[in-house]
Amino acid sequence: MRGMEKKQRGELIVGLDVGTTKICAVIGEVLEDQISIIGIGTHPSIGLKKGVVVNIESTVHSIRMAVEQAEEMAGCEINTVCVGIAGSHIKGFNSPGIVGIKNREIRQDDIDRVIDAARAVNLSQNQQIIHVLPQEFMVDDHTGIQDPLGMTGVRLVTNVHIVTGDTTSIHNLVMCCNRAGLEVADIVLESLASANAVLSRGEMDLGVGLLDIGGGTSDLAIFSGGTIKHTYELGLGGNNLTNDLSVGLRTPFQEAERLKNRYGSALTSMIDGDNVIEVPTVGDRKPRKVKQKIMGEILEPRIEEMLIILNQEMIDSTYKDRLNAGVVISGGTALLEHIVDLTEQIFDLPVRIGYPREIHEAPESINSPQNATGAGLVIYASRHASGKKWRVPGKKAIGGVVGMMKGWFSSNL
Repeated sequence: MRGMEKKQRGELIVGLDVGTTKICAVIGEVLEDQISIIGIGTHPSIGLKKGVVVNIESTVHSIRMAVEQAEEMAGCEINTVCVGIAGSHIKGFNSPGIVGIKNREIRQDDIDRVIDAARAVNLSQNQQIIHVLPQEFMVDDHTGIQDPLGMTGVRLVTNVHIVTGDTTSIHNLVMCCNRAGLEVADIVLESLASANAVLSRGEMDLGVGLLDIGGGTSDLAIFSGGTIKHTYELGLGGNNLTNDLSVGLRTPFQEAERLKNRYGSALTSMIDGDNVIEVPTVGDRKPRKVKQKIMGEILEPRIEEMLIILNQEMIDSTYKDRLNAGVVISGGTALLEHIVDLTEQIFDLPVRIGYPREIHEAPESINSPQNATGAGLVIYASRHASGKKWRVPGKKAIGGVVGMMKGWFSSNL
């Protein structure tokens, strides 16, 4: 990726996961098609709500703290990042395109033209394209083609998956990075980034659903035949679980988060009825003794609600029957005890937790589903050279963030 700082050994690529709960900066070194994670920094995120920036200064501070921590660990300075984006403002839909082949033999110009035709859709003024992801090509009557370059025919057709986001939300995200002293080389849908880290090529070929359950949002991405077929953003996440606990147990939000991480369970039936925990209270009152089962009775209905909505989205997308490899869960909420069991009950599919993979060397702290997006951003950026920069609009840049989309035909994963 151009513009990255370089060491003697290899190229440095930085993934920045700007989440609702935490900011995570991951520095990767790429050498001979191997990725080593040499730095990771995290800092609580207090300037975002449901994946969207609501306080510029707080977000800038959190980004700086996370980046400085990663720089110190890696022993380098960084100035360019690949940033993840999420939030209920993100929309995904499929779009077809068709063109005539100029000289019977398909050239790159023909591929570019057919993708341009597919992305020529009417968008509202406040929406902007983030990704145009080719799913397959068709040459005359031949379908399911991944690379039509050099083939012969008279008609080229494609189906692409288009991901858009709110222009103001993108603007604010880029502005926060710029104010933190960072250039944004690319903006990537977080579930797409996580997929790069936790899914295998075999799973994507066979058909798999990825649930990336973060603090503010739950992101769904469906893959089949090796390409992305459907995306969806749900404005519910781990923070909703924590808030329910905070209210139900009458304890501060931070204490509810700690209790959730330590004692939480997605299935009340799996909790020993005799287990008792201490719940801190507000003010000077002494901690209360509460049965752990009560925590389960608060958490289970909420996580069940979220999973039912996501399952229905899979059904409505018409792709659920193709998920022969089942479902993979990533994000911090994937660490909630017995969430796999509950998800298997609701989806009636095999489920596993997604841990970052395809990393040559890495500190132990990266080996967690809550760091899948940060690691995935590094993997994604290493596979997609990008000459563009996302910038905050100035006087000469009217109409939103500027920058050409990257090479359309490169594989989206």
